[in-house]
Amino acid sequence: MTIKSSQTLVAEALKEIDTISSDEAYEKCNKNECNLIDIRDVRELEREGRIQDSNHIPRGMLEFWLDPDGAYFKQGKLDLNKEMVLFCAGGMRSALAAKSLKDMGFKKVSHIDGGFSALKQSKFKIT
Repeated sequence: MTIKSSQTLVAEALKEIDTISSDEAYEKCNKNECNLIDIRDVRELEREGRIQDSNHIPRGMLEFWLDPDGAYFKQGKLDLNKEMVLFCAGGMRSALAAKSLKDMGFKKVSHIDGGFSALKQSKFKIT
């Protein structure tokens, strides 16, 4: 049995998804063109803060909450016609999550290079 490393999986995902900067994400948010989704664990939010007006969907629930036919679908929480812009702490989990959403059929998906670490250095407000 061959097991792929997490680094290999992230590298493969990055070849298939769109990666945007924190400045690009800020611009998309200001134009109301996207759903900004924080996939970090709730403990990370409590410890580090969160981006104002972002949506929190834990990584482990992302596919379930965004499946319109699923029991956990959050009706009206997000606009499914807008781009899904994901971020985690540093960009690795969000890369895998963006790939997963693309595999589900979402066309407009991206993740933020550098994740929350980059967002803290940008124009976004931390609450």
